[in-house]
Amino acid sequence: MAKAPTTTYGNDSISMLKGAERVRKRPSVIFGSDGLEGCEHAVFEILSNAIDEAREGFGNIITVTRYEDKSIEVEDFGRGCPVDWNEKEQRYNWELIFCEMYAGGKYKNNEGENYEYSLGLNGLGACATQYASEYMDVTIWRDGKKYTLHFRHGEVVGGLESAPADRKKTGTTIRWRPDLEVFTDIDVPESYFQDVLHRQAVVNRGVTFRLRVQRGGAFETTDYCYADGILDYVKELAGEDALTVPTFIETERRGRDRADKPEYKVKISAAFCFSNRVNDIEYYHNSSWLEYGGAPEKATKSAFTSAIDAYIKQQGKYQKSESKISFQDVQDCLILVTNCFSTITSYENQTKKAITNKFVQEAMTDFLKSRLETYFIENRVDALKIAEQVLINKRSRESAEKQRLNIKKKLSGSIDISNRVEKFVDCRTRDVSRREIYIVEGDSDLANRVQKFVDCRSKDVSRREIYIVEGDSALGACKLSRDAEFQGIMPVRGKILNCLKADYPRIFKSEIITDLLKVLGCGVEVPGKFVKDLNAFDINNLRWNKVILCTDADVDGFQIRTLILTMIYRLCPTLIREGYVYIAETPLFEITCGEKTWFAYTDKEKNDIVKTLEGKRYKVDRSKGLGENDPEMMWLTTMNPETRRLIKIMPEDAEATAHSFDLLLGDNLQGRKDHIAENGYKYLEMIDVS
Repeated sequence: MAKAPTTTYGNDSISMLKGAERVRKRPSVIFGSDGLEGCEHAVFEILSNAIDEAREGFGNIITVTRYEDKSIEVEDFGRGCPVDWNEKEQRYNWELIFCEMYAGGKYKNNEGENYEYSLGLNGLGACATQYASEYMDVTIWRDGKKYTLHFRHGEVVGGLESAPADRKKTGTTIRWRPDLEVFTDIDVPESYFQDVLHRQAVVNRGVTFRLRVQRGGAFETTDYCYADGILDYVKELAGEDALTVPTFIETERRGRDRADKPEYKVKISAAFCFSNRVNDIEYYHNSSWLEYGGAPEKATKSAFTSAIDAYIKQQGKYQKSESKISFQDVQDCLILVTNCFSTITSYENQTKKAITNKFVQEAMTDFLKSRLETYFIENRVDALKIAEQVLINKRSRESAEKQRLNIKKKLSGSIDISNRVEKFVDCRTRDVSRREIYIVEGDSDLANRVQKFVDCRSKDVSRREIYIVEGDSALGACKLSRDAEFQGIMPVRGKILNCLKADYPRIFKSEIITDLLKVLGCGVEVPGKFVKDLNAFDINNLRWNKVILCTDADVDGFQIRTLILTMIYRLCPTLIREGYVYIAETPLFEITCGEKTWFAYTDKEKNDIVKTLEGKRYKVDRSKGLGENDPEMMWLTTMNPETRRLIKIMPEDAEATAHSFDLLLGDNLQGRKDHIAENGYKYLEMIDVS
């Protein structure tokens, strides 16, 4: 094995992102994506600040303008951002808000300071959006003055300017254009604004959200407002032919997520009805739409299923030996919108698509269940309608499933459709209610849907690199640190089969191995009768210029690396012969002395570094696993083409290489024993025995 040439990796290779670079270099860390989705989230961050003001009672109109030049403007009539000197922080407040990460006025929600319920929590949105903008113009009215700020590419231009203004006028107007140097796409579609403003009108009753869209110099204006919030929305969804009348319920609770955690307040509201024509369920928290649900979704499933099941049993509606209902049967006839608020909120991530508060889930479950039980007592006619419709849904589902299984049984004797339809890829679940079929264009999408595989943007095979990494934790670290333009990631879930000891049928039953081969794209060099879903080998179909194995620098990591190499050697050895396979070296040691850190990849490098530190206080630690490294370290040490170390797998003697694989990993047991007897003493110092 010969090392590929690399540039020097020394003390000066380590750097730290500062100021605007913290967002501009890694926008996906804050916005969840460097594409259009991330750009859309930046819009929501600015809008959130206006919503928080309106919810506190300052202003009841928020205007959002989409300009033809792709710039965006959000105008509110709140109190106006504080801009003057902050004695406590020894900075101007406008600097803290727009130029400093983790700065804001929403950190003490639970103590009754400034905002009780807030969309903005982390003090990131305004600053991060400013950093990610080509330009941002801010106009603030407060204290009888008009303040203006101008930023370009994350830097302030000219500082804060002020002029006298009407003392009655307050509010903030922010206009910005997302930077194409940061995002891959900045053309936020009109449909996004329509959807977001409509949703916010639903969960912020009485507030008017005004959308202005520029077309040919003129502006088209649309207002979104629901006087009674989620109740009006449920009525709109249900129409006139619902099984039951829309109902609104609400409560307030106090509790803790854990005994040693602070107590906080939760406000729970929900509107619901039942229908045999339409169904829809939406969850909101602090007015943020929870696309992935989290705690409210779990609470809803538990409460509605339990309460309706108990009522059906009480009324004796189940047939003898009939299985109980599932939430799917309830969902098929339920229209529900929940809108909860809490003074402490645990979002799954910065994009706020799910919450994880344990107490919110517990409080919601208890509240919904108890109110449904009361509802069934007070509305006997409607309760019977609901029970009957849910049972119809259940029995229809079971009948359809039974019929499907019967048809499958009849067909299976003559044809196995999943194996005989060319390139069709089936899923594992047999639950028809969960199964989805994607009809896609061409073969390229196949690899994109391999579980947890992360592709890169470039279609230029000469640039594309695939990192095969160890586990989900390494996937997360590498995903955040990679260059998404040309670096893809494929995690290996555990240790794969030893392909020199396993037979072909067993090898191709392994999901891990077949997924890896699908991602590579080049097929396999084995007899076709053993392979059903993979093509014959063709080097021209390889989707990557470099196949890089990236594992921890420990015994488990080395074993996984060896097993993957063994797989490639047996199934597509041409990749090795042609020089496509590499190993990414990861540091073995971290040496710290004062504020400086060195990385050593071998014992010799460690010893050489330590020699230079004689007489000084230093510390030597084993380097962290891949999943524990921060993105900047991963980029510098493992993924940056200019600083990383790659070992190119180059079997100069194919016969000798074949002998080594067979000796160490094959069925030559006696040969392996003899080898250990002759050479084992050389490695006794490295043995891990306690």
